[in-house]
Amino acid sequence: MAEVSFSSADREKNIQKLGQQVFDLAIIGGGITGAGVARDAASRGMKVALIEANDFAFGTSSRSSKLVHGGIRYLENKEFGLVFEALSERRRLFEMAPHLVHPLRFVFPLYDDSRFSMGLIGMGMWLYDILALFESPEMHERLSPTEAVARLPFLKAKGLRGAYAYSDAYMDDDRLTIETLRSAAAMGATCVNYVRATGARFEGQQVAAILAEDQIAKTKVEIRARHFVSTVGPWTDLVGQELLGTWHKLMRPSKGIHLTLPRERVPVSSAVVMGADSQKRIIFLIPRHEMVIVGTTDTDYPGNPAEVCTQQEDVNYLLKILREYFPGADLKEEDVISSYSGVRPLVHDDSMSESGTSREHLILHDPRNITFVTGGKYTTYRHMSQQAVEAILGFYPTEDQARFARNRTKEPLNPLVDQESYGKRERLVPQLARETGITPKLISAWLERHGQEGLRLMEIFTQLPDHFSEEVRFWQAEAIFAIKNTMCLHLSDFYLRRSPLFLASEKNGAKFLPGVLEAMASLYGWSDARQREEKERLFAHARRELGWKKSVSPFE
Repeated sequence: MAEVSFSSADREKNIQKLGQQVFDLAIIGGGITGAGVARDAASRGMKVALIEANDFAFGTSSRSSKLVHGGIRYLENKEFGLVFEALSERRRLFEMAPHLVHPLRFVFPLYDDSRFSMGLIGMGMWLYDILALFESPEMHERLSPTEAVARLPFLKAKGLRGAYAYSDAYMDDDRLTIETLRSAAAMGATCVNYVRATGARFEGQQVAAILAEDQIAKTKVEIRARHFVSTVGPWTDLVGQELLGTWHKLMRPSKGIHLTLPRERVPVSSAVVMGADSQKRIIFLIPRHEMVIVGTTDTDYPGNPAEVCTQQEDVNYLLKILREYFPGADLKEEDVISSYSGVRPLVHDDSMSESGTSREHLILHDPRNITFVTGGKYTTYRHMSQQAVEAILGFYPTEDQARFARNRTKEPLNPLVDQESYGKRERLVPQLARETGITPKLISAWLERHGQEGLRLMEIFTQLPDHFSEEVRFWQAEAIFAIKNTMCLHLSDFYLRRSPLFLASEKNGAKFLPGVLEAMASLYGWSDARQREEKERLFAHARRELGWKKSVSPFE
């Protein structure tokens, strides 16, 4: 894969391209599915366009449980094919993006009142390892009650029968989406954020072009293509209705919320699988970087996905489960750093409960020249995208089907980050610290987040004025890198989808705000009025999402 610029400046050029060419495929939706379809199609040599109405990964793709996993609970529903596919894709993602997908050990404690016996779960663990073709980072193991409590501080010991430990992975979901888009752009795809599809132009009964509007400049553009695909997830019914007029609803959107807490309040090194209630729900406690995540809820959500936010009852529900499993931690609402809420794009399958609805994906060809791809699991996005593009190619002439037959989506997402070099990154830290004078902790963090591309961030860091602390300049460098390499347009884009500041940092990263804003304002030339607008955009999100908190927003 050739390197390519994917900056905010490139966005303007790409918008011009949207109106000047006829594309082989035009994609509406810049979440992980759209990114995957764009990369797959571009890797075949197709001329590809992608538009996203908000920021890339604005919706479900930045609001997941941030896990790459086979889905241990899907075994109960006998969805063995889905689990096998997910475990196969998990293995590929370790190779494709080692800086974004990391192995993680999970512990599944079982109690006297658990729905499952130790024997039954043990059988499930063997099946999980078999479906992974025994290529998990580690095989499962059975833990005695004493061993389980020793591994998980504060875990409830009363009634504990034992536990099982097994391997899956955690990821940076938003950055994985953006890295996939960068890779698609390097392969020739024209991708832009903040461009919204507003309608369609028909020729006879066929969609010939998508009408779109730049949400920043408020200019309009017509995007012509041989075929169109919608990858908007929970917005599928809304977009289908808006573009086509007559539409049969497909979706059963489900709301999920997560809470984040400081690592020291629940000091676990393994993720924990917690049975929530009689409705077969599973709640995860996931340690990652500076925080632990607990979630998710699973309730029907009939509203506009853009308006979803965490409510007090959601917080109470998750804290209740945490207290049941970790009574010794004495967790309180004040311990929660942040929350995030999203809507899963579940396809309606007449299940009695939200948690029972299948995570299988749907590829629907509308005869009006547009294909809808929705549902599915984040973990299987690459394979789902491949299936979608191969199905779409059936509408092209035979010679094009042959020309576009092969994809290259199993290659690393970033040519600067491969599994072998990433595994050796820590060896570089002492040498780089001596050469640059930068604290080893910061260097290690950059290499973990970006692999060898972390060297670019260190170069940015050394050129920054030193009137802020090293810690603040670390995030200033990240913000500058995001503008130049990830089409980051707004302060809120950086806080919510390019960094963990809003979710993981004390007071949602308020102490870094002056430095990050200064760096972005300097690069963009923002006036004082524009800087106030950018802060208000972030503050508005904080007020809406953290409205359940009794304290005032940390930014105000």
